[in-house]
Amino acid sequence: MRKPTTPLQSHTNLSCSSQITLNTALKLHSHLPPKSKQISFKVLCSQSPNPSSNQTLTLISVLRAIPDWADVIKERGVRQNRSLYNHEKWVEHRSSLRHIRHFLTSLSSRVILSLIPPVIAFTSFAAVIASYNTAVLLNWLPEFLPLLRTSSLPYQLTAPALALLLVFRTEAAYSRFEEGRKAWMKVIAGTNDFARQVMAGVDGSSDAPLKKALLQYIMAFPVALKCHVIYGSNIKQDLKNLLKEDDLAVVLSSKHHPRCIIEFISQSLRLLHLDDSKRNVLESKIACFHEGIGVCEQLLGIPIPLSYTRLTSRFLVLWHLTLPIILWDDCNWIVVPATFISAASLFCIEEVGVLIEEPFPMLALDELCNLVHESIQEAVAIENLILGQLYAKRKCHPNEHSSNGRANS
Repeated sequence: MRKPTTPLQSHTNLSCSSQITLNTALKLHSHLPPKSKQISFKVLCSQSPNPSSNQTLTLISVLRAIPDWADVIKERGVRQNRSLYNHEKWVEHRSSLRHIRHFLTSLSSRVILSLIPPVIAFTSFAAVIASYNTAVLLNWLPEFLPLLRTSSLPYQLTAPALALLLVFRTEAAYSRFEEGRKAWMKVIAGTNDFARQVMAGVDGSSDAPLKKALLQYIMAFPVALKCHVIYGSNIKQDLKNLLKEDDLAVVLSSKHHPRCIIEFISQSLRLLHLDDSKRNVLESKIACFHEGIGVCEQLLGIPIPLSYTRLTSRFLVLWHLTLPIILWDDCNWIVVPATFISAASLFCIEEVGVLIEEPFPMLALDELCNLVHESIQEAVAIENLILGQLYAKRKCHPNEHSSNGRANS
């Protein structure tokens, strides 16, 4: 017969057995390879996160897939180079077939593609409301669930407010676009006038290298301003053919590239051998460049008041969330295509206003800069030819006079 163990003996046996177990585990653990230690650690860590958080992240990524895809397409379209219109493009623009052409190219429009997320969301919500009301009418749901319908009087009262809000929002955005266009037209006109004044006012062979460099700085200013106001521009690539490597390095090292080029222009004017009157006239042309920088930075840094933009978005969202309930009595299942048409139309107007609110990607700035470059180069190329012909005419006919007593040119 087995003798009963005392508490002291049981405690001694337990301590001995735990010590043997611990020693055995340590010996086994010491013989394991290092990789097995890392694998066991990874397995233990993989079991620690909450699976519900992973499911939430997966759901959010799925819901954001379509909006992110639409935003990528929209940003890609915004960065496309715009082109100036010529006679052929104006003929195509006012063609009688323009409506068919515009309709057939709808799927390539960045405005329409950016409308896919809100239109799909509100059309799906309308289909859910229509399915719910149909199930209630067919007694497929408990009787205490109400039928979602209401009077259309609130919509009749708020429709003019929504229309005015969209019109004012788009008009404010277009006024910014017009202001940006006018600012750039002043910059382009000022660049051409500045280059003409330099070519006409700077004489002498000693100033020829500095005159050539000054014209290069003047041609480089619109390009630097374009890169300053358009996101993702490669200023090094754009100025590579306009400035020398040492000048380009100084411009790239500066924080504000257009003002650095203005400083090059100012220092070049000081080194030229000019009268004070001519130098003052040339320096006054720099004011046009500073004004252009100020207007562009103001438009880029100060959008339309954000409360205005948020109010428009919230109004549109609430409008289309309640639209299926308002139209159910009159349309039944037609609320689904009606919501689709309404969302596509109203959100399209709002999207156009948001796009033209930032005017510079909508303008053909690359072609404007190339046009300035070509016009100044052409003027420099024909300057000596024209001067040579005029000098030859003056030498050949020094004493010829017209009938009114004035010398002929």
